Amino acid sequence: MTVRMRFPAGPDLPVDEVLPATGETPLAVGDERVVDFLTLVSRRLLAPALARRHPELGSLGFFLRRRELLRAVERLHEALGPQALAFPRGVVFHIPPANVDTIFVYSWALAALAGNINVVRVSPRSAAAADTILEVLNDSLAEADPVVARTQRMITYGHDDAVTARLSAGCDLRVVWGGDRAVNAVRQHPLAPAARDLTFPDRASFAVLSVAGWAAASPAARREAVAGFVNDAYWFDQAACSSPRAVFLVGDADRAEPVRAEFVALLGAGARDRGWEVDAAMAVEKRVGAYGLAADGAVARMAFPDNLVATMDLAALAAAPREWLGTGTFGFVTVTELAELVPFVRRQDQTLTHFGFEADELREFARQLGGRGIDRIVPFGAALRFAPIWDGYDLFREFVRLVTVEI
Repeated sequence: MTVRMRFPAGPDLPVDEVLPATGETPLAVGDERVVDFLTLVSRRLLAPALARRHPELGSLGFFLRRRELLRAVERLHEALGPQALAFPRGVVFHIPPANVDTIFVYSWALAALAGNINVVRVSPRSAAAADTILEVLNDSLAEADPVVARTQRMITYGHDDAVTARLSAGCDLRVVWGGDRAVNAVRQHPLAPAARDLTFPDRASFAVLSVAGWAAASPAARREAVAGFVNDAYWFDQAACSSPRAVFLVGDADRAEPVRAEFVALLGAGARDRGWEVDAAMAVEKRVGAYGLAADGAVARMAFPDNLVATMDLAALAAAPREWLGTGTFGFVTVTELAELVPFVRRQDQTLTHFGFEADELREFARQLGGRGIDRIVPFGAALRFAPIWDGYDLFREFVRLVTVEI
């Protein structure tokens, strides 16, 4: 069983040579050698030439800045207080999704910052942005402490159960992204008794738009909000777990219709201005998905103004789609107040992007949900902005072991 070495770049290796000889790590939580390396990577990702080729790498570069890394370590120690000490978990095996090229770096970087030895499976189906990240990581090794190359591994292999089983048996924490099917498939491979899983299964996300808040906003603020929504929806072809798949208009129904019409018009214009394109095959995919909902009686009206946007006025709140229907496909439902969404929300619902609401309205809605679903409530434009708290997990805390000392 061999795997392709992506970082550090080199010849294919037997899987047993990828894993460390022991579960001990030479790194500490917040290890300065790791901070230095990630800071160097951050600077290279933020270089203007690279940012122009892959704009999504700018957000990753910002996340990896020294100040952000040190802040994460400081927050951990402040939360623990003097009676608890934090140590690396040991070996962390990451299985990220193929459809979001940057997610593997966020997960790996936090685990490395926590001092862990890491093995990351980079999918053979990953796209150009992932290859660019790997180039930056390898180029940065020349200026890094040798401990980075000894403790951090990124590999590529196909769907080989034997390799996954071997890496699973040798890790202390397994991080699985990619949906219910991927999680269930990986869980067939047992872990050591003291090891555990951190899983990110199928999620669905939505947007809420205040009718009154839209009316009160200036034309410039409306255009800026829609530009943010375009980024939320069209990056990663609307397939990211945090990309909105339906828009809930909240307020008076008579006033909602012109708001919806203006929003959709700005949405199409914004997508075109950003240069997004949807090919003919995807346009057909969108029609198949929309007509499938209509056949079930879930759609009162639909429109396909161009290949970029497909809209569906849904017959009921319960008809809001959680599944991906194709890039640029949005259901619309009008509700009187946010509280009407509470019975609709499920545990699988992740991100709610918003525009036009007061902070107190959103906090009260979160309290009404009581943790039953929705882990993130963020403004338009922030859906894809990765944060150390994700899917309800404080990731940095998940990557450490705690030892308590009482006197």
